[in-house]
Amino acid sequence: MSAPQATAPRAIVFAYHDVGVRCLRVLLDAGVQVPLVVTHADAPGETIWFDSVAKLAQENGLTVAMPADPHDPELLRQAAQARPDFLFSFYYRHMLRREWLTLPSRGAFNMHGSLLPRYRGRVPVNWAIIHGESETGSTLHRMNEKPDNGAIIDQCAVPILADDTAREVFTKVTVAAEIVLARSLPGLVDGTAIEWPQDLSQGGYFGGRKPQDGCIPAQASAKQIHDLVRALAPPYPCAFVDVGGRRVLIERTTLRHAHAPWPAGALTLCADAGQLWLVAADGSAAKVLAARVDAQPLSASDFESVFGASSVRADA
Repeated sequence: MSAPQATAPRAIVFAYHDVGVRCLRVLLDAGVQVPLVVTHADAPGETIWFDSVAKLAQENGLTVAMPADPHDPELLRQAAQARPDFLFSFYYRHMLRREWLTLPSRGAFNMHGSLLPRYRGRVPVNWAIIHGESETGSTLHRMNEKPDNGAIIDQCAVPILADDTAREVFTKVTVAAEIVLARSLPGLVDGTAIEWPQDLSQGGYFGGRKPQDGCIPAQASAKQIHDLVRALAPPYPCAFVDVGGRRVLIERTTLRHAHAPWPAGALTLCADAGQLWLVAADGSAAKVLAARVDAQPLSASDFESVFGASSVRADA
């Protein structure tokens, strides 16, 4: 007689965005039963540049819920009836309370887009670029009632190159998340996964960002300007400077082939030698590769006709 086959593990999945799509596909590929997928309805006015968890779930015949409040009692009752072994959260945007975390018999796990304990909290990819990091990654960790606080199961690092934008880094982080989950899942299922606690002193917590946070600080160096620009490059709300009451969105910059330092002074936008430049208060400069003003592209050739001068200081 052949040995009886083990019952496939069951997992409730909270997921959104590209990481949610790729990690849900990992679970399905491994034969995990997914009785319920909880995701978000796309927010009105948000630029949706990423894949849809809801579409993937529906294509695979999975039950999908999009509650405004994930702690809806009826949804919890429905999930409890499924008797899940695991709960996974893959870029789901709401914190889950104790009633969800204690529901699965074998634990709740989250995929976070940084190398924990660094950059706990919101938009970790963007924050890592803003701070000039040369690497980030994805971390699978056990969930508890504090955000990004639980023991680590596995993590995978990816490089951040000098001109990488947030979208480019997020693509790498998505692949890292897929790698981490695929290689961690067998150990979670058979009970051999090794966990280690986070040393929270080695990282910090970061909050969400708003479009107005993209204002380039008056005293920022060219390197700090460049890091902010690429962290907020499209499809994210752009970094910007206000000049004469007009907002100039800075979409792309580079520090390569920059001029020798300009005189120190104030944050200045200028056209010189057929190029646009953002000159920092310390005299360092970032070459502007793409910018917009009044919803139109801004080039060096039309700069003076737009602003009436070859250089203009940012508004105080």
